[in-house]
Amino acid sequence: MKSIAASLLVLALPLAASAAATLSGSRPNIIFIITDDQGYGDISAHGNPILQTPHLDRLHREGVRFTDFHVSPTCAPTRSALLTGRHEFKNGITHTILERERLAPGAVTLAEVLRAAGYRTGIFGKWHLGDEPAYWPSRRGFDEMFIHGAGGIGQTYPGSCGDAPGNTYFDPAILHNGKFVRTRGYCTDVFFAQAMQWIAGQKRGTPFLAWISPNAPHAPLQVRPEDEARYSGKVPDANTAKYFGMVANIDDNVGRLLARLQELGIDRDTLVVFMNDNGGTGGVRIFNAGMRGQKGSPWIGGTRASSFWRWPGRLQPADVPALAGHIDFFPTLAELAGAKLDDQARRQVDGRSLVPLLANPRADWPDRTLVAHVGRWPVGTSPDEWKYRNGSIRNTRWQLVSIDGGREPQWQLFDLKADYAETTNVAAAHPDVVASLARSYDAWWAASRPLMVNEGAKAPKLNPMKELYWQQFGGGPSQEDLDKMDPVKFAEGQRNPKKAAKKAAK
Repeated sequence: MKSIAASLLVLALPLAASAAATLSGSRPNIIFIITDDQGYGDISAHGNPILQTPHLDRLHREGVRFTDFHVSPTCAPTRSALLTGRHEFKNGITHTILERERLAPGAVTLAEVLRAAGYRTGIFGKWHLGDEPAYWPSRRGFDEMFIHGAGGIGQTYPGSCGDAPGNTYFDPAILHNGKFVRTRGYCTDVFFAQAMQWIAGQKRGTPFLAWISPNAPHAPLQVRPEDEARYSGKVPDANTAKYFGMVANIDDNVGRLLARLQELGIDRDTLVVFMNDNGGTGGVRIFNAGMRGQKGSPWIGGTRASSFWRWPGRLQPADVPALAGHIDFFPTLAELAGAKLDDQARRQVDGRSLVPLLANPRADWPDRTLVAHVGRWPVGTSPDEWKYRNGSIRNTRWQLVSIDGGREPQWQLFDLKADYAETTNVAAAHPDVVASLARSYDAWWAASRPLMVNEGAKAPKLNPMKELYWQQFGGGPSQEDLDKMDPVKFAEGQRNPKKAAKKAAK
C-alpha cells in the first residue's frame, strides 16, 4: 500500500506543477475587494449565527479559500503590505495617522508593476496611504483614482491625514483624478457603482485591476435606515444592528458586481478576490470564530482575515490550510499577470506567490514565520522603546506574543494546533521554541528599523485634502478645524494629557 501511495504522489507532483504553470501569466482581469473593519467572523459562511451574507458566501463557496490567512492589526499597515509584498514597517508605516501612514516614496507598488505589464488600474474608496498629492494613488500606479481622504470619510487628524470638510457616509465629496466631485447616495453604493462603470468602460482584451475598498463597516456607524432595520431586534443593541446593516449593504454590492460581470460577459475572464483589512470590531461580541483578540491586537483575532479567490473555470473551489498572508498578495498577482519584477521589486518582496496553492491546495508549502506588530507608539518616542509592546511572531504551529514588553520582551507562547483560542501560555514547557521564534523576531526588527522613514516627519498645519477642497469650492477652516489639525497641540497633548484636557475645557 505504501508503494502505491508513493507512486500516486510522484504522479501528482508534475500535475500540480503543470496546473501552476497554466496559471502563471494567464493575465486575468483582477477585482480586489477589501472591507474596512469587517472581521473574519462577520460572514455567515464562517459560522456567524445572525448575520446573513449570501453573496460573500457565494465567493466563499465558488472560490479558493485561504483558511489561515493573516493581515496587520490595523488598516493602513495592511494596505501597504498588500501593495508592496513586504511588512508595513518596511514601508515606513507604523501608525494610521500622524504622517506615519504614508507609503514610503521608494516602494514599488503592485499597481505600478501591473500597469507596466499592460494592465489598466483603478482604485475606488479608501486609500489611507498618504493624503498629500505626492502620495496619492495616481502617483503610485493607478490610472483611475476615486478616493476619500484619511482612514475614513469625515475624519480629521493633526497634520496631513484628513478627509474633505463636512463629509459623511451619505453624499460624500470624493477626490476623482485630482478634483473633488459631490456624489449622491450611500458611500459603499457610490464606490461600487463607480467601479462598475469604470470596469464596463474598459477595452476588451486589455486586462484591468479594479481595487474596490469601501470604508464600511468602519465607525462611525452611519448606515442606511433600511439596512439597519434588517437587524434591529435581532442583536443586543442598536450599534450592532447598524454594523451588521453596513456589512449587509457591502454584501448586496458584491452581488450586484458579480451580476454585472456576467452581463458584461467577462465573468470567466475575471479573478475576484475578497479580504478584510484587520481583526473584527463591531461584530466580535456576537461571533469571533473562537479567536482571542480583535482589531488593534497581535493575537490571532487581530490578524486573521478572509481570503477568497474566485475565478470560474480556472480555480477549483477548495480550502487551503497553508499559512499565508498579505505580503503574498503582490507576488501572486504579479505572477498571474505575467509581470516581470525588476531587481528592486524582487529585493523588496518578503512574501511568496500563492499560485502553487491556487493550483493545488495541498502543494508543498515550507513552514515560515509571519510577524504582527500594532505599532502606534506616541509621537516623539523611539520605536525601540516599543519593540516588544503588542508584537507577535508565528509559524504554522506556534505563536509567540509579547503584549506588555518594551525594550525587553514578556513572551507568551501558544500551541495553535491544540489551543487556537490562545488560552494557555506554554512558554515554560518549550524554551527552545521561544528562543527560535524570538531570534526570528529580532532579525525582523533589525531589518525593519532602518526603513521606518516616517518617524519624526514634519506635519503640515492643514489637512491637504481639506485645503484642496477649500481651494476648489471656497471657504476655509474654522478655529475648531485649525485646532484639530494642529500637530503642535496634538504633540503637547500626548506629552501632557492632563494639561491639554484642562486647556481644552476652558
